[in-house]
Amino acid sequence: MADLAADFTKKHGYPVCLAIVQVGNNPSSESYVKNNIKLFEQVGLKTDYRKTEESITQAQLEAIIENINKDPHIAGILLQLPLPKHIDERQIASKIYPAKDVDGFNAVSAGNLYLGNDAFVPCTPAGVIELIKASRQPISGKNAVVLGRSNIVGKPMAMLLLKENATVTICHSKTQDLSKVCSKADILVAAIGKAEFVTKDFIKPGAMVLDVGINFTAEGKLVGDCKADEVSEIAGWISPVPGGSGPMTVTMLMYNTYNAAVKLAASKNK
Repeated sequence: MADLAADFTKKHGYPVCLAIVQVGNNPSSESYVKNNIKLFEQVGLKTDYRKTEESITQAQLEAIIENINKDPHIAGILLQLPLPKHIDERQIASKIYPAKDVDGFNAVSAGNLYLGNDAFVPCTPAGVIELIKASRQPISGKNAVVLGRSNIVGKPMAMLLLKENATVTICHSKTQDLSKVCSKADILVAAIGKAEFVTKDFIKPGAMVLDVGINFTAEGKLVGDCKADEVSEIAGWISPVPGGSGPMTVTMLMYNTYNAAVKLAASKNK
């Protein structure tokens, strides 16, 4: 990525740039944003960090997004979640131009993913797909279970697995015989947001398990959605927490931002 970023800057006279918009002082958001900025800088990508007070109004935040949309030197926009309760998250996401929606969260991006059109894909599900491919394990024809149905991970994850010709089941809090359903999966993606919820009873022997959970125990230990010591005894492969989907999420954000910059530059030259 560093070479691509340097070549882009040399060719166009300005760097690939991601605008990061954060509202308020959420500690987890602060940590995630600072880590992203550090990693982007390491590969020669620029960030434009815009932090606002939690009391910002809907109209004021929309105006910030619109200002960034019109900036020809900013390739992508990352709207850091969560947002305060008085801000309409969907409405704000809809204000991001699809060409700059590098996190793939607005309705246009989601619709294009559903239809199989070219679009930016949410970074965590995209990173999970790359992890599976890097393992050289086949996806086509496999039974895949996605544990979780969030708009950020679960739903787009299912769409990406379906695109790779897996047979996909989405599970959630209302699924009956949850562990039994999961235990039939050749590929299990744990994205339920509950610390160490998935035990060995959920796992088919030899299954590939992708743990995208980010949870903290009462002692402050970072753990995934899987009880790793139990699951690893049964699974053929399990992604670690930390060090698995997290780094891949940032990598895909870099990838999306670079591609957005290339497309934006090309559109200006037409």
